[in-house]
Formats: sequence, C-alpha cells, structure tokens
Amino acid sequence: MEKTVVLYPGLAVSHFVPMMQLAARLLEHGYAVSVALIDPGVMEDIVFSAVVARVAASMPSVSFHTLPGVEDPPKLTLDIHFIPRYLDLLRRYNERLHDFLSSMHPHAVVVDSLSSEAVVVAKRLGIPCYNLFTCSASILAAFSQLPTLLPEGGASFGELADNPIDLFGLPPMPASHLLAEMLEDPESETYKATMGSVCWIMEANGTLVNTFESLEARGVAALRDPRCVPGRVLPPVYCVGPFVGAIAEAKERHECLVWLDGQPDRSVVFLCFGSIGAESHSKEQLREIAVGLNKSGHSFLWVVQAPADDSGKPLDPSADPDLHALLPDGFMERTSGCGLVVKLWAPQLDVLCHRAIGGRS
Repeated sequence: MEKTVVLYPGLAVSHFVPMMQLAARLLEHGYAVSVALIDPGVMEDIVFSAVVARVAASMPSVSFHTLPGVEDPPKLTLDIHFIPRYLDLLRRYNERLHDFLSSMHPHAVVVDSLSSEAVVVAKRLGIPCYNLFTCSASILAAFSQLPTLLPEGGASFGELADNPIDLFGLPPMPASHLLAEMLEDPESETYKATMGSVCWIMEANGTLVNTFESLEARGVAALRDPRCVPGRVLPPVYCVGPFVGAIAEAKERHECLVWLDGQPDRSVVFLCFGSIGAESHSKEQLREIAVGLNKSGHSFLWVVQAPADDSGKPLDPSADPDLHALLPDGFMERTSGCGLVVKLWAPQLDVLCHRAIGGRS
C-alpha cells in the first residue's frame, strides 16, 4: 500500500511552485501525494489562482483538495500588518486542516514555511510534520538565531540600524538588512507574529531546504551545529534542492519568448523583481527605472506590476497596471524598438535560459 504525504503550500506562487516540485519528487519515490489548499481566491490574485489551476490540471497523479472556507477572512493589505493578518488567516484554517488530516491518516505532512503554525495540527494528531523552507540554508540559519539573539532590555533590531549583528556560522550583517517586520518595535503585533512564525519552523520534525550542500556548505553546517542556537537542538535539515524547471508546460509560448527570439545573443537586460519586490516599488521608482532604461539605450525585457502606493488597498498583485499612466510620457513609444514591457508575470526560468539573455536555448 502506498504511503501518502500531504502537502500544505503557502499562498504565493514563489512558495507554491517549489512545493509542487517536491510533489513530483515524492511521486518519483513511490509516495502518493495529496495537496491541501486554502481557497486561492482568498488572495484575490488571479495569477496565483491561474498557476494553481494549471498545475493541478498537469499533475493528475496528485490529489488536490480545497479546504472549506472560513467566515469573514481577514482583509490582507499591503502594509506592515500583512504578516499578522496572513498568519491569522492560516490559524483560522487549522481546524479545517485537522479534519482533513484526520480523514486521511497520512504517513507525513509537509507544510510551507509561511504556514508553519500548522505544525501544531499535525503534532496533535501524532503525524510527522516537516517544513519546506523555499529560501536558502543561510537565511534559515539566520532566522533560527534571531528570536533569541537580542539581550533582554537591549536595543531592538530597528534601533541597531546599520550596526552589524553577529550570527553563528554566517558573515556579520547590518541589522537594517533584516525584513522590515523584524525592525518593528519588539512589542508590536507585527514583530511578535513574525518571530513567532520563525519559532514554529523550529517545532517540526525536520526542515526540507531548497538548496544543495555543496552550494551552501557554510549555512548547512551552521544549522547542524549545536552552537547555532545555544540550549536548543534544531530539527534535522535535509537539502532537497535545487527545485528548477517548469511544473506545468504552457499551451502556447509566452509573447516575451517570441520577442526574445528576434533579439541577438546576450543582448537583453531582464528586469523582474518578483511579486513582493515589485509591490514595494512606488510610482516614482518605476519612473526612475524607466528613465534609466531609456538613457541606457540597451535592449530590455521588464516585468511591471501595479505599485503599492495605497497601503489600504487589498493585496492584489494581479491588478492590471496602466503602463501609460505609470511610466514617463512617450516611454513606450521611444523604447518600442529595443524594449518590451510585460504586465504582471513572465516565465522567469524560460527567459533566463533564453540565448538573448545569456542562456543556451
């Protein structure tokens, strides 16, 4: 009888796709895979919803189950309160996940690092639970140390500003380089929620990291060293990466790939900041990028999302950007011969592999 592994991905394309790549690996090793999903529509993100639908259609061997919705889900907004509200949403789904796992009796559960509080659900049921950490081992080593790094009554990370913080097994780094949520007042809801989420990652039976040991020997060694977090043994770390390649092939090639076909080898600059990075850009920053591209005279491919100027608007990375309103007057016309602006999303791996960017395809 096949052993079933339940996967519980986070509500972001950058977290969902690696989880599905893990699903493919598990299938190759003879496991049955079932995916528990929070309704993708709760994010009001048509790009994420489309990716989920496309992947589900392309992986018939994987069972996809959308958990029953919760009443009055918290409104997710593009401000400093996003993380606590996001975690509140996930917390409210814990009972739904509990009921689903109770009916499945799986061999193991793998939860995304964004959904780390779900570890408590698996523990309650006596099911081995693992975290999938989609970033690097070095970032995980840093995060593991942060909750206990500051002395009681000492300066906060925000107050340390550009002063370096010393992390075991890693180079020193300015405190100001931490996530914005970690620079908040330690008594704030945002800071507590962020650090609490990091602590939950440490409660799993193990952590699967999207890396490989020869790439990050220093970071992996730090995680396996008892001196990393004094007085605490971290969960075992398993390097399962790199996760690369498409999960679901598109029926048609993206327009930007067709455009790249007509460009000389190694001639195009690719600008793509990801959903979180792009949402942090203001209108003014977008215009500065446009001015720089125009003055450079260099060929470019630029993925643009609507800027997050209104901190009260719902989180909607799929909002259709009005390029003519966002970019300088005449920019689209002046650069039409050497540049292409793509709204919302582009197939990053395919673009990076293209000969016009510097790849081999």
